[in-house]
Amino acid sequence: MRNTSLKRPSPRNRAHPPPTSASVFPSAPGSTSELAQQAEVMASSCLPPGALTLKQFMRRQQVLLLYRKIFRAIRQVPSEADRKYLQDWAREEFKRNKSATEEDTIRMMITQGNMQLKELERTLALAKS
Repeated sequence: MRNTSLKRPSPRNRAHPPPTSASVFPSAPGSTSELAQQAEVMASSCLPPGALTLKQFMRRQQVLLLYRKIFRAIRQVPSEADRKYLQDWAREEFKRNKSATEEDTIRMMITQGNMQLKELERTLALAKS
């Protein structure tokens, strides 16, 4: 026969210790609570330090798309000298403005770039006809 007095309680049947006041209530006013500290750690660990926000990522994609469209259009320029001039000009404009961080400024530059792209495409269409 087994001695049941030496049996350990199963993990499911163990009673959890009662929560302490420190774990139930936030810490004293003026100091950061444990929960807030955990939230900060979790937020900082989710993204690397230099990661872009979703909005910044979307703007970056718009800029890259515009850059590719401009260079595709420039490839259609018949004159080698004009093509080289336009490539250098476009590359320099993008490099000059790559440090821009203000959202309104970037949006305005994307709009201007799209207008210049349309003008280039119109000029190329007229030259072909």
